[in-house]
Amino acid sequence: MNPITPDQAAFLLQYQLPSVKNEHRTTSAVIAAIPAANADYRPDAQSKTAVELAWHVAAAEHRFYSGIIAGAFDFNPIPRPAAGLTVDSITKWYEESFAKNFEGLTRLTGEQAAKIIDFRGAFQLPAVAFLDFSLRHAIHHRGQLSTYLRAMGGKVPAIYGESYDSEQAKKAAKAS
Repeated sequence: MNPITPDQAAFLLQYQLPSVKNEHRTTSAVIAAIPAANADYRPDAQSKTAVELAWHVAAAEHRFYSGIIAGAFDFNPIPRPAAGLTVDSITKWYEESFAKNFEGLTRLTGEQAAKIIDFRGAFQLPAVAFLDFSLRHAIHHRGQLSTYLRAMGGKVPAIYGESYDSEQAKKAAKAS
C-alpha cells in the first residue's frame, strides 16, 4: 500500500465524517429498540445476548474512534456503565462516548489522519482508514442485532429506508 499524504487523509476524513454521524444515528435507533424486558434474548446458545451485542458495538466503536484520535489503539478492557449492561445504560454511554469521540475526530489534522496505526499486529493502516473499518464492523453487528428485534418482541427501526415497523408507526401516527 502506498502511503497517503496528509492532504489525502484530510480529504478522506472529511468525506467519512457524515457517514460516521449517519451510521451512529441508525445504530443508536437499533440499540434503543431492544425491548428491555427481553434484553437477554439470544437466538442460539453460542450467540451474544442482545445487550452483550449492543455493548460490543458501542465499545468497539469507542475503541476505534479513540484509537484514531490518540494515534494508537488501547486494548485494555473498556469499563462497562456503572449501572451494568441495560438498554438505557448502553444507550446513554454510547451517546456520551460518540459525542466526545466525534468532536475529537473533527479536530484531527491531515498528519494525524495519515499516521500509520498498528491493529493488534494484524495490519497497519493510516488512522483515517480505520473509520471505514469501524463502520463496517458496526454495520455488521448492527445487522445481527436488528435480526434479534422482532423475535424479542421489538420493532425494527428504519435502517436504510423504511422498515415494515417504521412504516406501520407512521401510518398509525397519521391515523390518530
